Amino acid sequence: MDYPGNIFVVAAPSGAGKSSLVKALMELDSAVQPSVSHTTRPPRGQEKHGREYFFASHAEFDAMVEGEAFVEWAHVHGQRYGTSKRAIEERIAQGADVVLEIDFQGALQIRKAFANAVLIFILPPSWEELRSRLERRGEDSDEVIELRLKNAAEEMAQASEFDFVIINEIFERALFDLKAIVHAQRLRYTAQRRLRAETFAALNIS
Repeated sequence: MDYPGNIFVVAAPSGAGKSSLVKALMELDSAVQPSVSHTTRPPRGQEKHGREYFFASHAEFDAMVEGEAFVEWAHVHGQRYGTSKRAIEERIAQGADVVLEIDFQGALQIRKAFANAVLIFILPPSWEELRSRLERRGEDSDEVIELRLKNAAEEMAQASEFDFVIINEIFERALFDLKAIVHAQRLRYTAQRRLRAETFAALNIS
């Protein structure tokens, strides 16, 4: 189904900067709205239920899985994350552009459910910089950081499955690249024909 809105799926290994990029994109472009995922992990810092995530117990998450409420869900770093299909459909049916921050497994599942989804992978400029960013966050133990780096190798091996790749070396440049992808998607023929129907009709373009 060709919905009025677009779906942008952004994936990256931990520490590559996808959350900062997506947050900056939404601050610059009010037409881009977040998709709030469900997770079994506990809140971090100032995170609030319903804003960054819907925090669910394992029993609640199990019930949603059994009810096929998720378009995708996956195990990530020992916890589970899932995306509600109904929530996405409601937003893009209203013409909003939805951006999802999920792991590569979820991104590929989103592509199966929404063929027009745009998949974007964020890469760090180097292994050394990725480790440094994880250490600077000060949120994880050395053991967890090593686990995240091990997972990063597996995740980055899937970058070829994505439509676009952004290397987040200089934040401002990476943000420009992300904005360019969003803007280009809105200029697709089908999108322009839908949004500027009167212009197309006046020019006798079907």
